[in-house]
Amino acid sequence: MGDLVQEGLALLALLLVLGWYLSYSAARLDRLHHRVETTRAALDAQLARRAAAAVEAAPLLDPATGLLVADAAARALAAGEARTEWLEGGEPPRQMEEEVENDLTRALHAAFGDPGQVTELRDVPLAAQSLDLLAQACVRVQLARRFHNDAVAQAVRVRRKPVVRWARLAGHASLPVMVEIDDSVPAGLAA
Repeated sequence: MGDLVQEGLALLALLLVLGWYLSYSAARLDRLHHRVETTRAALDAQLARRAAAAVEAAPLLDPATGLLVADAAARALAAGEARTEWLEGGEPPRQMEEEVENDLTRALHAAFGDPGQVTELRDVPLAAQSLDLLAQACVRVQLARRFHNDAVAQAVRVRRKPVVRWARLAGHASLPVMVEIDDSVPAGLAA
């Protein structure tokens, strides 16, 4: 009878440890998913700031280049708004957000890629402030994307564990996706 009680207690202890481990893993995965959502929101905010700063800096450029930058920035802002509406239950975004952001980066490189021209632009009154804001926005996009992709990598790593898959701890949450955009800072703004 004593052996049966000991086996029962050992089984109960094993079940308690397993339950605690599953609960801990589920809570950790939930925190990681929340972190992914938070960092994605921060990235979206930084992308919007970069686009707004690009719109503000566009009048400093020659008309053709300014139009190129303003158009790319306007499309980036529209794509960001479409993504927000989609997340709130609306229509999914029609354009590929990453391609729109890459277009803005290419336009910024075309406009601000030459440090000599950017130095000349800084001599225009109020231009230095606009250019500094744009440079800061570009750097912040890089940081926000790195934080987001790190959070996604951690969440994916935990979701790949056999116990997480076996116990279906992720529930119906979709697998987080990294954001792969060209977020390089134009040479003229980096100096």
